[in-house]
Amino acid sequence: MSTTQCEQQTEQTPFTVVRARVEEVVRISPSFIRVTFAGDELRGAGNPHRTLDQRIKLIFPPASGQLPRLADDADWYAAWLAVPEESRGSMRTYSIRDLRVGDDGETRLVVDFVLHLEPGATGPASLWASAARVGDELLVVAPRRGRLDGGGIEFAPGDAASMLLAGDETAAPAIARILEELPSDARGIAFIEVPLREDRLAIDAPSGFEVRWLPRGGALHGASLIPEVLAHLGEHGRGAIRPDDRGGDAGPVTAEIGVEQLLWETPQYSGSGEAIEAGPDHHERYYWIAGESGVVTTLRRHLVRELGIARSQVAFMGYWRRGVAMKG
Repeated sequence: MSTTQCEQQTEQTPFTVVRARVEEVVRISPSFIRVTFAGDELRGAGNPHRTLDQRIKLIFPPASGQLPRLADDADWYAAWLAVPEESRGSMRTYSIRDLRVGDDGETRLVVDFVLHLEPGATGPASLWASAARVGDELLVVAPRRGRLDGGGIEFAPGDAASMLLAGDETAAPAIARILEELPSDARGIAFIEVPLREDRLAIDAPSGFEVRWLPRGGALHGASLIPEVLAHLGEHGRGAIRPDDRGGDAGPVTAEIGVEQLLWETPQYSGSGEAIEAGPDHHERYYWIAGESGVVTTLRRHLVRELGIARSQVAFMGYWRRGVAMKG
């Protein structure tokens, strides 16, 4: 490799900004639309076989349909903010459902969109996905292929003997991707709360993993997920939680992190500024919990404060908050 090539590689950021084209749109259930993206620029995006719960940014076109032009460098976000608001489009965070790379490097990126089409709950991502057609384009900010130092992956079970994954429909794609990348001998259980029974999707999980789909059937988020997880952990009759007890009024942790701030607590990071103490190198069980922030907050309180589960073996991630429009 020449000196110039080495310098260029050194200057590259861990993430790349690429234009992607819709190749296929499939309504896989009443609440999910699966969109497959293709395009030459995707050849340099994403890391196959190490996707897990990788977060990416999607930038949707504004009303004009013209995507902003952003440099593929560290200043892409500042450049995006510098675009007039009516011309920059909307940006949202998603998980990769699948990343398929052919022998020739041709890459297809699959994203599952949750449809929130009820009045007052529809955002730009749901609107875009509901009307997506083959040939539509958007911008994707994803890991540069071969770069593993950009973050965006929180799943880190270490050598835990078993795992518990839990989340709502917004976490379902990440849970599915994690399960399909785990070793065949992995053991554990996954709880996935979805709006309807028809939203149960196929997941190629290891044989030692139980996947429980929990349809809400019109109830509030967490109405099924919270009691199922706590019952599994042995909290059958202790502090029964009604659906209207969770969410923004879930307890002291919510007050600590602020009403609009999403809960984000991992063994390496605390969004609330809580001191992080080093934990043991080995845990029998690892916990990964994501979804509506109030629901995750409630589960955090029970697991950490009441059951005494070490912070070093849990990742709690608020992907969104009920009643708050997320902007990134």
